[in-house]
Amino acid sequence: MWPLLFAAGCVGLVIALFRRYERRLKEVRGQVDRAYDEVAEKQRELHRQFQSQQLALFDSMIEGMLLLDDHGRVQLANESLRKLLETTADLRGKTIMEALRWHELAALSDRLNREKNVSEEMEIHRVARTCLLVNAVVVTDGAGREQGQLFVFHDVTRLKELENIRKEFVGNVSHELRTPLSLIKGFAQTLLDGAKDNPEQADRFLQKIDKHSDRLLFLIEDLLAISRLESGQVALNIQRVDLHDLTQRVLDDLAERAAARAATLENQVPPETFILADADRLQQVLYNLTENAIKYGKSPGWVAVGTRQHASDTLEIFVTDDGPGIPPESLGRVFERFYRVDRARSRESGGTGLGLAIVKHIVQAHGGEVWVKSELQKGATFSFTLSRRAGATREMEAVKQDRAQP
Repeated sequence: MWPLLFAAGCVGLVIALFRRYERRLKEVRGQVDRAYDEVAEKQRELHRQFQSQQLALFDSMIEGMLLLDDHGRVQLANESLRKLLETTADLRGKTIMEALRWHELAALSDRLNREKNVSEEMEIHRVARTCLLVNAVVVTDGAGREQGQLFVFHDVTRLKELENIRKEFVGNVSHELRTPLSLIKGFAQTLLDGAKDNPEQADRFLQKIDKHSDRLLFLIEDLLAISRLESGQVALNIQRVDLHDLTQRVLDDLAERAAARAATLENQVPPETFILADADRLQQVLYNLTENAIKYGKSPGWVAVGTRQHASDTLEIFVTDDGPGIPPESLGRVFERFYRVDRARSRESGGTGLGLAIVKHIVQAHGGEVWVKSELQKGATFSFTLSRRAGATREMEAVKQDRAQP
């Protein structure tokens, strides 16, 4: 009997131990599963954070970015690209043609499958024409397997514009320099060939050489002035200027030219109109504008210089004439270097084509704005503002106090 009871006790003990071990095993498995879930959740969170950081990085880039998967569908299009393409649509999951209807880019994608690394310039026409430099590469994994395509879009519109301006500027300068140099060379050669022995011809040719030498000198001086103004190398000597007296000096200097064209000059600036400006540069602005009004106005004609008070800190100064006016298509370009409304007449009158560009830069250096209004056969009015900024006002007060002291 006792052996049976002992055997039964041993079996019961084994069963109890086994059940206890089973419960412990379940507890351990539960802990392992929970730990695994926590690790997996942390990995997912890290992956989400990494993706968010990637998206934030891509969206912060100035260049447009487009990422395609290995099936040619959009995985990512950053904020800069959406702004370039002027779209707010969700492009993900679509092909280039479905998302953008852009045949040139689709063709570039096909070419990339063959060449692995390509670069091409493209144009898009939205509100305005935009030039883009597109660099594209094939994306691969660590084993070299292709995973998709990456396109980077650089907006080179401004660079293209500057390049065109540079080419146009070089072409204009070359032409403007070549014309008087060719004439000087021709007259000098004629003198050397025997015209120097004829006093009348020699005198006439020397006068022509002197005239075109002056034209070259004026052109070079204007080019240097433009260069200094654009580079910010001109330091303005700001002081209190009597605008009425300055205007009168300009009109007196141009009186002979006005008389030659039977033009009447009027100084409509009220006496004791004071402004803070660089007197020499301001005189240059008024001289250029008034000389143009005389040159291109009617004969006989009328030219006036006056002012309008806009706000407490802004004075508008204008030069107006009663000439033939400026065509509407030229109003936006008259301040460009070498731009001429009437090229033949400008060259005949000896202009360099830089006067209004110099006016614009001098006014902008003073913190002002310049513009023109005109109607055909109703004359033209060139206006600019001088801003009496806080610093300028303090300087004016200091000048007043200095003058008030005995």
